[in-house]
Amino acid sequence: MAKSTARKIRDKRVREGKFNPAEARSLFAAADLRTRMTKTKQEALQHQSRKHKNLILEGTREGSFSLSFCLNLS
Repeated sequence: MAKSTARKIRDKRVREGKFNPAEARSLFAAADLRTRMTKTKQEALQHQSRKHKNLILEGTREGSFSLSFCLNLS
C-alpha cells in the first residue's frame, strides 16, 4: 500500500530530528479493548426458548389459553 501524505510528512519530520507524534500516543491507542464473547450453546438455546415462549397463538390472548366447558347432569 502507498503511504499517505500525512505519513510522508511525519517521516520527513522524524528524519529531520523533529517531534514524532507516534511516540506521544498512549499504549491503548493501538489496542482493541472490546471484549468479544460468542454465546455458548446453552445460552443460544435459552435465547431461542425465551424468544418463542410468548408467541400469540390464534384465538388466544398473550400466548396463553384456557379451556372451559360445562357439564350438564340432568
